[in-house]
Amino acid sequence: MNGPFNLIESGYAQMDGLFMLSPWVFIFLLPAIGMRMISEEKRAGTLEWLLTKPLTEWQIVMGKWLAGMSLVLLALIPTMLYAVSLYYFGNPKGNLDLGSTAGSYIGLLLLASSYLSISLFTSSLTENSIVAFVTGMMLCLIFYTGFDQLANLEALKASGLFWMNLGIDEHYTSISRGVIDLHDIIYFLALSTVFLSASNTSLRSRNW
Repeated sequence: MNGPFNLIESGYAQMDGLFMLSPWVFIFLLPAIGMRMISEEKRAGTLEWLLTKPLTEWQIVMGKWLAGMSLVLLALIPTMLYAVSLYYFGNPKGNLDLGSTAGSYIGLLLLASSYLSISLFTSSLTENSIVAFVTGMMLCLIFYTGFDQLANLEALKASGLFWMNLGIDEHYTSISRGVIDLHDIIYFLALSTVFLSASNTSLRSRNW
């Protein structure tokens, strides 16, 4: 199959394919990781047992989030071997844009943080892990590409830049170029914080 992901036929080894595909793979992977983190606790009745421990709802949410991010990090580490191979065996040696590669990895981690936060929120809303998965996947898809589609609507073209800046793709693409802009980092951190706080509020609402 011809295309940018066929390294053998293209004759040019590069990592663009990985960073182009990863956001779409993460749309399925991160909701799959997060879908049972809280919903299964609710279904099995172990959430009440967990809340009897000297832990706050926020600590529980952050513990789940850190566990999910650890899995993402473990999944990304093997791909760095490819980057090292390209650097040392390229012609000439070192013919790899380190700034863009590092920015893309940082962007992937920030992207994963946002997706996982969204997935934890949907998991906190229901006892059905399948519902949590589908809802999380749809929300991640909307945040990744939905706002770009809104910006392309004829009626919203005047405010297109505003809608694009609300979406993840604009900020992820910017970081992937190797330009670590504080504006992009704040966006991802704010998005993750909003959904983690919403998860915390969802857990606290059980006591209301």
